[in-house]
Amino acid sequence: MKKFNIRKVLDGLTAAAAASSSSSQPGQRPPDSDIVETLCSEHFQLCKTVRHGFPYQPSAMAFDPVQKILAIGTQTGSLRLFGRPGVECYCQHDSAAGVIQLQFLINEGALVSALADDTLHLWNLRQKRPAILHSLKFNKERITFCHLPFQSKWLYVGTERGNVHIVNVESFTLSGYVIMWNKAIELSSKTHPGLIVHISDNPMDEGKLLIGFESGTLVLWDLKSKKGEYRYSYDEAIHSVAWHHEGKQFVCSHSDGSLTIWNVKSPIRPAQIITPHGKLPKDGKKPESCKPILKVEYRTCKSGDPFIIFSGGLSYDTVGRRPCLTVMHGKSTAVLEMDYPIVDFLTLCETPYPSDFQEPYAVVVLLEKDLVVVDLGQNGYPIFENPYPLDIHESPVTCCEYFADCPVDLIPALYSVGAKQKRQGYSKKEWPINGGNWGLGTQSYPEIIITGHADGSLKFWDASAITLQVLYKMKTSKVFEKSRNKEEKPNTDIVDEDPYAIQIITWCPESRMLCVAGVSAHVIVYKFSRQEVTTEAIQMLEIRLHYEINDLESPDTDQIPTLGTSCPGPNSQTANSQSHPSTSSSSSDGLRDNVPCLKIKSTPLKQGAGYQAEVVIQLVWVNGEPPQQISSLAVNSSYGLLVFGNCNGIAMVDYIQKTVLLNLGTIELYGSNDPYQRQPKSPRKTRQTSGGLCDINEGSTTLDDRCKSPTSGSASSCNSEDEQKLPNFIERVKNKSRKFSKTVVSDIAKMSRKLSLPTELKPDLELGQSRDQRHNHHPEEMKQLKKNVWSMTSLCAYFLNVRDNSFSRSRSSSVTSIDKESREAITALHFCETYTRKADTCTSPCLWVGTTLGTVLVIVLNLPPGGEQRLTQPVIVSPSGTILRLKGAILRMAFLDTTGSLINPAHEPWREPNVQEEKDDKDKCRKLRPVSVSPSSSQEINETQYTVICSEKQAKVISLPSQNCIYKHNITETSFVLRADIVGLNGSICLACFCANGHIMTFSLPSLRPLLDVNYLPLTDMRIARTFCFTNNGQALYLVSPTEIQRITYSQGTCENLQEMLGELFTPVETPEAPNRGFFKGLFGGGAQSLDREELFGESAAGKPSRSLAQHIPGTGGIEGVKGAASGVAGELARARIALDERGQKLSELEERTAAMMYSADTFSKHAHEMMLKCKDKKWYQF
Repeated sequence: MKKFNIRKVLDGLTAAAAASSSSSQPGQRPPDSDIVETLCSEHFQLCKTVRHGFPYQPSAMAFDPVQKILAIGTQTGSLRLFGRPGVECYCQHDSAAGVIQLQFLINEGALVSALADDTLHLWNLRQKRPAILHSLKFNKERITFCHLPFQSKWLYVGTERGNVHIVNVESFTLSGYVIMWNKAIELSSKTHPGLIVHISDNPMDEGKLLIGFESGTLVLWDLKSKKGEYRYSYDEAIHSVAWHHEGKQFVCSHSDGSLTIWNVKSPIRPAQIITPHGKLPKDGKKPESCKPILKVEYRTCKSGDPFIIFSGGLSYDTVGRRPCLTVMHGKSTAVLEMDYPIVDFLTLCETPYPSDFQEPYAVVVLLEKDLVVVDLGQNGYPIFENPYPLDIHESPVTCCEYFADCPVDLIPALYSVGAKQKRQGYSKKEWPINGGNWGLGTQSYPEIIITGHADGSLKFWDASAITLQVLYKMKTSKVFEKSRNKEEKPNTDIVDEDPYAIQIITWCPESRMLCVAGVSAHVIVYKFSRQEVTTEAIQMLEIRLHYEINDLESPDTDQIPTLGTSCPGPNSQTANSQSHPSTSSSSSDGLRDNVPCLKIKSTPLKQGAGYQAEVVIQLVWVNGEPPQQISSLAVNSSYGLLVFGNCNGIAMVDYIQKTVLLNLGTIELYGSNDPYQRQPKSPRKTRQTSGGLCDINEGSTTLDDRCKSPTSGSASSCNSEDEQKLPNFIERVKNKSRKFSKTVVSDIAKMSRKLSLPTELKPDLELGQSRDQRHNHHPEEMKQLKKNVWSMTSLCAYFLNVRDNSFSRSRSSSVTSIDKESREAITALHFCETYTRKADTCTSPCLWVGTTLGTVLVIVLNLPPGGEQRLTQPVIVSPSGTILRLKGAILRMAFLDTTGSLINPAHEPWREPNVQEEKDDKDKCRKLRPVSVSPSSSQEINETQYTVICSEKQAKVISLPSQNCIYKHNITETSFVLRADIVGLNGSICLACFCANGHIMTFSLPSLRPLLDVNYLPLTDMRIARTFCFTNNGQALYLVSPTEIQRITYSQGTCENLQEMLGELFTPVETPEAPNRGFFKGLFGGGAQSLDREELFGESAAGKPSRSLAQHIPGTGGIEGVKGAASGVAGELARARIALDERGQKLSELEERTAAMMYSADTFSKHAHEMMLKCKDKKWYQF
C-alpha cells in the first residue's frame, strides 16, 4: 500500500492556492494582453480521412477485371479497395466479423462481402465513400462459399450443412429455389458429404452447376431438371476446383498435395492424377503425400500451353522452406518462394468471360503481410514494383512523427537521395491494377511522415494531399557492430531482440538536423548531405547517467554531513574527443560497469547520400545495472546542442565540439529548492570519465561549477586518499545490508522498462550474469579497505543515524514507496530564447525541462560567438533557479510572443556539410544566425512573452518575465493526456490534446477556451499512445494496427473538402464484347448456352423462401442512403438530381429497347413480305 504523505498534500494545497490567486478564468483577457483570438468552435470538426498501409490480418481478395480494382477483406471486418496508385479506400463492417469471401459485380460498381457471422453485404462503389446498400443475415445455416456468375444477378450461397441457396443481389432476398445436399448426392450414400467448399457453373452451359463438398464428392447439378447429372468421388478432401474454359474438364486440388483432372462426362475416375511436389517411388506406387494444395486455377492461352497455378502442395520433408506459389506451364514448373504465408491468389486475365481463352498476364498473391504481383508474360516471372505504401510494417513501427507545412524544397531533396536506393529486377510493365480516378486535391502544402522501426530503420514518407509515398529509407544500425553468429550477443540486457529499435525521433525540417534515440539507451545525431562520404571513425561519447535515491527522507538538508568524492582532473576530459574509447570495466564485486550496450564500428563507414551519422552517444552500465531508456530528446541546430533525459537525470551534449556539457540527476537540477527533500545516496561511487564521461563532483563542487563546459576550466582538487576510498566502501557495505531492497528496486526498474517498450519487441527482462571483466581497484587498495573494515562500518552507521529523523521510514515502506518521487523522469525538453528569471529585461537562450512530477525547470545557456570561436570556446550551462509547477507529468511546452504568435526555436538554414564553402560565404551565413550570443549582448526587449505548458492533467499559460499564471485549465480529472501539441490552424494556433479515455480536445491560445471535445477513440492498445501525433493545419495520425496508419483531421475546412480530395473507384467503362461463337458453333449449338435464371429462380417458378432462414437488413448507403439522409433545400436538390438521373437512364434504356424492337419488327415485316411474294403463285402440292 502506498504510504500517505501529508507534506505532499500541503504542497499541493499551497500550489493550488497560489495558482488560483494569480490566474485568470478561461475566456478572460489578462490586463497586459492585446491578443485577439480568431479560432472558434466552428473551425473544428473531427473525421477520418484516409488509411495507409497493408490491411492487417487479410482473409479474402477479389478483382474486377473490367474496372481494374482490387478488394481485400480482413479478419476484423474491414475492406480495402485499391485502384491506380493514389486511389485507395477503406471501409468497415459494423459487426467487425471476419471477411470470408468477396465477389465483385463485374463492371457494375458493386461488391458482395460474406462475413464469418453469416451475413452478406452489398456495397455500392459508385460513390467516393462506399456504403452498404443491403444486408442479408442467415439464421439457421453457416455460410462457407459464394459464387456470382459474370453478368448475373443471382448469387449462389453454399452452407455448412451442404445446401445451396440462391440470393437476388438486386433486392437481396432469397429465392425459393434450394439445392439440398441429400438430393445432390447419391441416394446410396449414408454419410453427410460435408460443408460446401466450391460452387461454379460450367463455362459453356450456365444451366449446369458444379458443387464441391469437403469430403471429396462433387456433383454436376442440372438447374432445369433439378437433379444431379454427374457425381464425382475422390478419397481425399477437396480444397478448390477450377474449370477449363471449354467446359469439358475441371481440375481439383486435394489435401494430400495432389491435383485431379476430370472429364465432365467420365465421373468414374479422374482422367489424370498429379502430385507436383511428391516423390515418385521406384516401385511405381502412389507418390508420397504432400501438404494440402489450398487453391488451384486453370487458365488457357490461345497460342500456347495452359497455366495451372496453385499454392501449397510442398513435400513434408521440406522443413523450414518458405511458402510457395507453383506455376505449371507446359513442361516447365516454376516454384516462387514467398516471404510470408499465402492467404489467397488471383490470376489476372484479359477477358472477364469464363468461356473464352483467358490469356493470363499476372498473378496477384495476397500474403499475410504483403501483396505481390507476378508477371506471367516475362521469363523468370519477375514481380511488379508495388506502388502502394504497403511496406510500412516491413519492420514493426515503434514510433512516428508527422510534419505538415514543411519547406517546399525538402520533399524533392529526400526524393532525390531516395531514388538511388531503388531495387532492380522488377517487371518493366506498368502496374496492372490501375482503375479509378484521382481526386481534385486542394491542399498544396507539403506533408512528411517519419516512421521509426524495430530494426533501427527510419522511413520518410511524402504524405501530401492525403496520399502516401516513400521518399527515403535509412538504417541507424549501420554504425554498430553486428553479431556474426547467434552466440555473439550485444552487451545489452534491456532487450534480447531488436536492440536498435527507435524510440524517439526529433527532426528540424528547416535545418534538416535529425536525432534519434534507441531502445539501448543510445542517441545518434545525423546531418543531411547530398554527397556520399566515407567516415574513418564515427565520433562517440559515453555517459554515465546514474542517480540513486536514499531510502530515508529528511526535511532538513543542512544536517547531512558532506563527504568529498573524487573527481576527474582536467586532463581526463581530452578523452571526450576520442572516436572509440575503451571504457569496459568492472566494479569491485564483478558487476558490469562503464560498458555501453552497443559497440561502434571500428572500420571506415561508407555513408551514402542522405542522412549521415555525425556523433553517437551511449549511456553505460552502472554497477551491473543497464542504463535506463531515454524518455525525452531535443536538438537545436542553431545552438549546436543536444539534450536528452531519462528517469535518472539529464545530459546535454555539444555536438559541434563533441563534448558533454551537462550530466545531472533530476534531483540535482533543483539544488536546494527540492520540494520533496530527497537526498542522494551519499557518498556515491566515483564516476569514470573515459570516453567523454562527464563526472559531477557531489561534495566539493557547486551546481554552477558542475554545469560548466568540461573545457571551461579545471575541476576542484581531489580530497585525501581516505576520502577517495570511503564512497566505494560505503557502497559495498550498504549493498549487503540492502540486498532485498535492491532486488525489489531492480524488479520495479525492469517493469518500467517493459512498460516503455513497444509490445511487438517482447523484451526479455531477466538480467543475465555479468561477464568477467577487469577490476579497476588496485590490490593494495583492496588490502587497505579490508584493514579498516570496522572503522568504516561504524562511520557508515553514523552516517545513516544522522540522516534518520522524524520523517524516516521503515525499510519495507521505503521499498514499497519507490514511485514517482524517487523516479522523477525527464519528460519534456524545449530550447528557446526567452526570459529565464523574473527580473530579466532581455531574452536569452535557455532550455526548459519538464518532469514527471509536473515541475518545469529552466537552464540558462551562455553560448560563445559564432565562427571559429564557437569551435573553441566552451558553452556555459547554469541553472536559473526558476521552478514552475503543474499537476501531472509535463508533456509539451511552447512560447508565444506579445501578439500570440508561436515563437519557433532558433535554427540554422541547411547547408551542404561536405562542400568547402568560401570564407566570405561562411561568415555571411554565421552573421545571419538567429541566436543571441549571450544574455549580456541581447537587446533589451520589454515585450511580454507567454509560455504554454501542458501536462497530463492541466494546461497553463504563464506570462514572462513576471511568471504569473494568467490562464489555467484542468483538461481531465478522471483520465490523463497522452499527447499534446501546439499546432497552427487557419493562421492562428491552438493546443491539441489526445486523452487516454479517447477524447480529442483543442483549446484556444492563450485563453485556453475549449474549442473541440470529441470522444473519438478509447485507448485499446499502447501502440496508439506511442504513435498518436498532431501537426499543423488540422492533421493528425496514429498507428491503428501493426501495419496501418490512420490519418484524421480536426479541421472543418478539410472535412468539407475531403469529398473532392478523395479518388473515385468506379469509372464508366464499356464491358468487352462476348467471344464470337463462330458459324459452326452457332449452327450446331457448340457455343456457350445461356440460361434464363429469372424463370428458374423467380418467385413465380421457385415459390417463396423460408422466412426464418434469412433476414433482410436495408442499408444506409448509396442512392437509398442519400434519399433517406438528405434534408432541406440541398436535400431536395439532391433528390431531384438523382430522380432525373434515374429517369434519364430509364428513358435511355427504353429508347434503346424501342429502337431494337422497331428494327426487329421491320426485319420481320420484310422477311414476311418476301415469303408472301415467293409463295403467292405456288400450288398446294408444290410446298
